[in-house]
Amino acid sequence: MRFLLEVSMDNDALAKDPAGELGRILRYWGGNLRHCAMEPGDGSVIYDSEYREVGRWSVEDVS
Repeated sequence: MRFLLEVSMDNDALAKDPAGELGRILRYWGGNLRHCAMEPGDGSVIYDSEYREVGRWSVEDVS
């Protein structure tokens, strides 16, 4: 399996404070992943601090 996290850095929140905004996203999803199945096909949209879609994470089968 492979865990993928993709975040677009083109929006305002990430352009203004990239390290702060990415840190917030990683802390949120790092703490929330325990509630996810973590099986191939699992995933979710990622939002910035202003609730705009900026990416997604997913679990893929690599076999």
